[in-house]
Amino acid sequence: MNNNLSVTIGGVEWKNPITTASGTVNSGKEYSPYVDFTQLGALTSKGVSSEPWLGNPTPRIAESYGGMLNAIGLQNAGVAAFIENDIPYFKKLDTAIIVNICGRDAEDFANVARKLTEAGGVDMLEINVSCPNVKEGGVAFAQDPKATEAIVSAVRKATPLPLITKLSPNVTSIAEIAKAAEFAGSDALSLINTLLAIRINIHTRKPILANTLGGLSGPAIRPVALRCVWQAYKAVKIPLIGMGGILTGEDAVEFMLAGATAVAVGTAHFLNPRATMEVLEGMVNYMEKYGVKDINELIGAAH
Repeated sequence: MNNNLSVTIGGVEWKNPITTASGTVNSGKEYSPYVDFTQLGALTSKGVSSEPWLGNPTPRIAESYGGMLNAIGLQNAGVAAFIENDIPYFKKLDTAIIVNICGRDAEDFANVARKLTEAGGVDMLEINVSCPNVKEGGVAFAQDPKATEAIVSAVRKATPLPLITKLSPNVTSIAEIAKAAEFAGSDALSLINTLLAIRINIHTRKPILANTLGGLSGPAIRPVALRCVWQAYKAVKIPLIGMGGILTGEDAVEFMLAGATAVAVGTAHFLNPRATMEVLEGMVNYMEKYGVKDINELIGAAH
């Protein structure tokens, strides 16, 4: 097949528009028996903070119709352990490497970015502004345009690496937050993160998650994610990475038609470790069926 599948985001060329959603394949090693990550456009890691984070108490996952709730709390061993244990694996892979970073304030984010830049082996950083903003009483940075701008600006000054800002759907105007991230120097946006949700055990009459609230992901949120991509595409000039309940190649195409340059597969991994491979195959089949010679023709074509 001579059709072009490559896309360019933040100056980085991906061999195709598919990556993993942060936190769903850890750093990839665990899934390597099932997935050849060199066949993906990019591999996106779990969230990494400057110091180790314990995460939330258990239980922290609950099933729901069409998806799942999670309240993991960004548990990770910190950037020093990540550089020692995960970066060597990334350097062996012939694909773009994206590391998701999180923090409690702007300097925290910038510190992680600096250390990862110095370590090498990373092509792009994804800024998880959906972290709770501890100084502002637990409000996510992603819900405040000024807070989003401050975080992205701090990271922009700390590294020359291309930046992707991951946006939350738990806002009144996704376009407003998208513009703030773009203005602050983000090279791309990924959207959406999970929707705030709750499940209750009717027998104990208590919330199922120890954290009470969790993030809803999976096919149930796909129409919301598509709406956010659609609105962000109209608001900004930078590329978008769409995510939210992608299970098939057809789902991925729908995101690209809404305005995404690339897509991330997340919750599907819990059902099918080879989900990314099957999504890619489905996209290729779609291109052949409809005579699409260049995948970039699809970006925003529904507008």
